[in-house]
Amino acid sequence: MINVLIVDDDFMVAKVHAGFVRQTPGFSVVGVAHTGAQALEEAQRLKPDLVLLDIHLPDISGLDLLHQLREAAPELDVLVISAAREMDTVRRALRGGIVHYLMKPFSGEDLRERLEHYQQTYGSMTSSKTTAEQADVNRVFGVSRRERPLPKGCSVETLRMVESLLKDTGTDVSATEAADVLGTSRVSARRYLEYLNEEGRVTVQLRYGGVGRPERRYAWRRGE
Repeated sequence: MINVLIVDDDFMVAKVHAGFVRQTPGFSVVGVAHTGAQALEEAQRLKPDLVLLDIHLPDISGLDLLHQLREAAPELDVLVISAAREMDTVRRALRGGIVHYLMKPFSGEDLRERLEHYQQTYGSMTSSKTTAEQADVNRVFGVSRRERPLPKGCSVETLRMVESLLKDTGTDVSATEAADVLGTSRVSARRYLEYLNEEGRVTVQLRYGGVGRPERRYAWRRGE
């Protein structure tokens, strides 16, 4: 479980963000702070893995707080969530070693994508592995192979739904089972599953039994 501390001066905004985090599997909100001073106290007390940090705080700039958080808890990571759009602010945040910069306003799905990216990329660097592969480093720095264009008639939105199904299920599924959950045709579901297979993001196993061709079953590839 990844423990998250939310730092935002707006009580209602912080509450909404906490709700978004709790809806993301693998993440837990351990605390909320509304000032820089509170954030430092909570970071030292709770030892969170990740801080969602606003730039505009009543007692200190989030950029200055970022460095203080690093000193107080060197192992924590920071994801900036802010309405600040000045390029200099973004540059300073990046130089401070943040894992991502998400601009307000955003949707729950926007935050979920960033959290899942953090979970998949940075999580691999804190596992039991004692050495890193180039693929591990590439994921952290956002260097990866480019996906091929989707087949004609396929949408990114449905592809993301298929990906979420495979991740959440935790086991293999057939095209028929995926179609039932997604509300699509079996042929359509199989097109998305085969696309992910060709991208190397799922594994395929053949299940034999009954009459006819073996059933193709798809599972999310570990580490993706």
